[in-house]
Amino acid sequence: MEPKSAAESEVVMTHLVLPQDANPAGNLHGGVILKHIDTAGGVVAKRHSRCNTVTVSIDRMSFRQPAYMGELLIFKASLNHVGRSSMEIGVRVEAENLRTGEVRHTNSAYLTYVALGDDGKPTQVPPLKLETATAERRYKEAELRREMRKKEREIEEGKHAHKAQC
Repeated sequence: MEPKSAAESEVVMTHLVLPQDANPAGNLHGGVILKHIDTAGGVVAKRHSRCNTVTVSIDRMSFRQPAYMGELLIFKASLNHVGRSSMEIGVRVEAENLRTGEVRHTNSAYLTYVALGDDGKPTQVPPLKLETATAERRYKEAELRREMRKKEREIEEGKHAHKAQC
């Protein structure tokens, strides 16, 4: 498979925060943000793999600042790492006050997707071509997160096995 750069699949999506997206105080519901983060990440995964993809995990979802009704959310999603069939995508969320033009970084998340073949099983995806220093940094940071996820799974499985023995 021919390697592809992160720039070939990155997306920027927007969403205007409407009354149905907010609580009575006018703050955006976290679940609305999560839905749009997953959508943006899924588009990147599908663009890179050109396959159906499924969300495997959402890591490090951080709510840095609230977003409010009437603001424009900007979702910037980019591929950080590629395994055999998995892809880590980072999504940065910014809120723009449409009256003042102020833009704030409100959320960040890392998501992992797996590409599925026509048989519904994981399938190989193109390797990631690292063309910039930023792409190389993101790839190395994603490798560290991947190792942490692996260790967390081992701990969870170990706890699960221990509970089964009791």
